[in-house]
Amino acid sequence: MPEATLVEAINLALARAMADDQRVILLGEDIGKDGGVFRATDGLLTRFGPERVLDTPLAEVAIAGVAIGVATQGFRPVAEIQFMGFAFAAIDQLLNHAARLRTRTRGRLSCPMVLRTPCGAGIHAPEHHSESGEACFTNIPGLRVVIPSSPQRGYGLLLAAIRDPDPVVFLEPTRLYRAFREVVVDDGQGLALDQCFTLREGSDVTLVGWGAVIREMLIAAERLAKEGIAAEVIDVATLVPLDAAMILTSVAKTGRCVICHEAPLTGGFGGEIAAQVAGTGLLSLLAPVERVTGYDTIVPLPRLEKHYLPSVDRILAAVRRTLRHG
Repeated sequence: MPEATLVEAINLALARAMADDQRVILLGEDIGKDGGVFRATDGLLTRFGPERVLDTPLAEVAIAGVAIGVATQGFRPVAEIQFMGFAFAAIDQLLNHAARLRTRTRGRLSCPMVLRTPCGAGIHAPEHHSESGEACFTNIPGLRVVIPSSPQRGYGLLLAAIRDPDPVVFLEPTRLYRAFREVVVDDGQGLALDQCFTLREGSDVTLVGWGAVIREMLIAAERLAKEGIAAEVIDVATLVPLDAAMILTSVAKTGRCVICHEAPLTGGFGGEIAAQVAGTGLLSLLAPVERVTGYDTIVPLPRLEKHYLPSVDRILAAVRRTLRHG
């Protein structure tokens, strides 16, 4: 079975989607001849031609706006923003047009577009290149927000996002792009959106997270297992719409919940999950919900970057705080 990194899996999914559906087109800065800043679109210009792989000017608002326009005309555009720090310029188009198009036209039009962008810290990049601003997008009704945490899920979720009839913001953790390989079968099968994935079964504590921090969660779960503590690990994957039922079912079993994400604590999407657990699952809880997150500051420059990111030790400390109760 062939193995692939996350960025290779993204490339496979894009190529498969374009081969299967002539309506799928790509647009973004340097995605053609250069293959994108991380080479996610490498080779696609040669294979599919300049009519379907379009290099754009350095203009994120225009990239999103053009994607919306062609989506209304029967295409399925996949727009790339080079780094998430530059994607916020596109929020105007996403908020005021892409997310509202179905409602505005009473269902006459939809907006089957995907906005892809690398996100997160961990690659020693400068300012604007390390943001985890997913909460900005989760607060826009009408958008799906998806973050894969492995090559397999990157492949399947991206295919599903491209085939979805409504707009999807697809965030790709940069520090996972080439972090590891796993078997990825290029069979054209998408994975279900709007669904969490249970990566490890457990009965003592529920670890909930998404994106790059999933790796630290799994390492923490392994260490806890050596101490006789069984942690259940849930990859949220699709933040909006949230599969709250799976999280609540897990918390009902374990009685404890630790939420992990790389974005800042205040206003982070972990707060929404904590509110749903505390609201609907309160009687299941044996301890207060814990959150392990980035800090309420700009992502620091490379020498301090590792201190900003949620670490295995911080996750373990949060789990042990929950175990003091009950």
